[in-house]
Amino acid sequence: MAANGGTKAIVAALAANLTIAVLKFVAFFLTLSSSMLAEAIHSVADSGNQILLLVGGKRAKRAASPEHPFGYGRERYIYAFIVSIVLFSVGGLFALYEAWEKIQHPHAIEGDFWWVPLAVLIGAIVAESFSFRTAIIESNHVRGKQSWVHFIRNAKQPELPVILLEDLGALLGLVFALFGVSLTLITGNGIWDALGTAMIGFLLVAIAIVLALETKSLLLGESATKADSARISGALEADGTRIIHLKTMHLGPEELLVAAKISVGAAATGAEIAKVIDDAESRIREAVPIARVIYLEPDVERAHV
Repeated sequence: MAANGGTKAIVAALAANLTIAVLKFVAFFLTLSSSMLAEAIHSVADSGNQILLLVGGKRAKRAASPEHPFGYGRERYIYAFIVSIVLFSVGGLFALYEAWEKIQHPHAIEGDFWWVPLAVLIGAIVAESFSFRTAIIESNHVRGKQSWVHFIRNAKQPELPVILLEDLGALLGLVFALFGVSLTLITGNGIWDALGTAMIGFLLVAIAIVLALETKSLLLGESATKADSARISGALEADGTRIIHLKTMHLGPEELLVAAKISVGAAATGAEIAKVIDDAESRIREAVPIARVIYLEPDVERAHV
């Protein structure tokens, strides 16, 4: 469900951004507004990012190979990290550069098409709102009772947090652009357009840094959530087995590695130990279906001092 929900949110965002990007470029060529150019490049970057997420999701489904025995699930994390780099460089840094150029050489928005950027920005806000709504609905399927900050910081599926932050950034960026364009039209001073562009740039850089930090943590290998860890511990201990130590790691958003050392009786036979392990694996998979790879090491029960 999480993967399908992420794909649906990506496709909705991609459709919105491609349409909006074309309209923003038209508005820029008619008015030469730097805010409109920054927003157009922002939409292009977002569209490219959403294509990257779709590619990452497809490549992650490849079957395990001798070279990659644990599969390719982490490709989704790699492509999400690339998204943060694209957003930082193509989106944020370009907007800041354009703002600096416009501050050095400000000019007002003139001509008969002064209304075009306003119409495009208002229409884009409406379109991005629908995209953002889709991302929120799909995220709520997996968010549960978590706060939004906790969900973004702890989500194992990178697509939904990325789309949520991108859509939020797109909406705020449109508001900043509307601010800059409106004040430029009212005052005739192009410095407001430049300030709106700078605000867009700083916003995109901030979002890119957040995404980079979160996806970096996933790439390094995060453990199971506290809830899943508790379920795994409960499943192992259900027959009285004592856990000596337990370690988990996500091989991908829906793939979990479980490794544990468990105690067995000193007089247990090989067949008895094998049955304890087989039963424990079955209970773990029933409690946490994403536990795909399980390694259980038996150790002799020792008296506690």
